[in-house]
Amino acid sequence: MAVMAHDHSAHDRAHHIAEAERICAAASESLTPLRRRVLEILLDQTGPAKAYDLLHLLDTETTQAKPPTIYRALDFLVRMGLAHRIESLNAFVACDVGACARSTIFLICEKCGAAEEFDAGHALVDLADAAKRDGFAIKRTMIEASGLCATCQRAA
Repeated sequence: MAVMAHDHSAHDRAHHIAEAERICAAASESLTPLRRRVLEILLDQTGPAKAYDLLHLLDTETTQAKPPTIYRALDFLVRMGLAHRIESLNAFVACDVGACARSTIFLICEKCGAAEEFDAGHALVDLADAAKRDGFAIKRTMIEASGLCATCQRAA
């Protein structure tokens, strides 16, 4: 399994934003300044971030952003394949450009909250075959597995 890093350097961040602009333009969508800023804030996070945490970061830069504002931006980013929503944490992470179109597994540490993203395509062959036999076309799959990361296991 290949881990998909969420620690973006300035160069990677600029590339990521440029690719996000391209993806949005190709879909006849707009990466508005607000959506772009929310994506930048997500890219700056070292792990999953809750919407209200992002809202507070946005508040320091703009005039009192409201919860619906951040949720609309996050919904857009998820829909465009630029972010993941980790259901069990009710949190969001930026994903590598194009990675959201693939199957994903998140390994979530119950102690420190870290989340590692893996391309799960190879691990879901049986699921895709079973779905196909039932006439179901899977668009995207995301699996969340919880446990302890290596760092927290060593600390225990």
